[in-house]
Parts: sequence; C-alpha cells; structure tokens
Amino acid sequence: MSADDEDYIYDEESGEWLPASELAAKRAAADTVEVRDAVGNLLADGDAVTLIKDLDVKGAGQTLKRGTLIPSIRLTGDAQEIDCKYPGIKGLVLRAEFVRKR
Repeated sequence: MSADDEDYIYDEESGEWLPASELAAKRAAADTVEVRDAVGNLLADGDAVTLIKDLDVKGAGQTLKRGTLIPSIRLTGDAQEIDCKYPGIKGLVLRAEFVRKR
C-alpha cells in the first residue's frame, strides 16, 4: 500500500482531511496524560521517586517519612495521582506534587 492509497478522514477539530494513520496518532497523543513531579520532571511507569514531605497514610496508621524511596510507580491516567507499592501498605496512591523523580 503506497501513501497515495491511504484513506483520508475528516478531522472536525482542525477542519482538514488527514491520512487515517496521522489522525490516529494525533488522537492517541491527545489521550495521553502527562504526570509531572514536584519540580516539573515528567514521570513514567517504572520510575523511582522520593518523597519530599512526611505523609500520614490514611487507614494504615503509618507515616511515610521525607526521603523515602518508592522504587516502581505506575501512572493511573490522572495527572496528579500515581499508584505505588510499599511494604506494609496495600493500594498506596500518592499525589505527584509530593514526590521527586529519582
């Protein structure tokens, strides 16, 4: 299939006819959420982060101290929340504003 044979789809946002592959890439990029830490670094799945503030963990009766390393995070699709695993705490979700990328 050559570039001349590609289907074109009307993009209502821009008012232009775009190749199907280009429109699909544009829509995928619009669906991704950028998650940034307290100092503006872009976070990704698997990144290690460090806490920049002491945090009381609701329901666990535990406080995570400043400087605590969280080894592997997962993005949740929310621009401000990250999912983490930490020994002794199940289902830990942290706000991105309280962490710094390691």
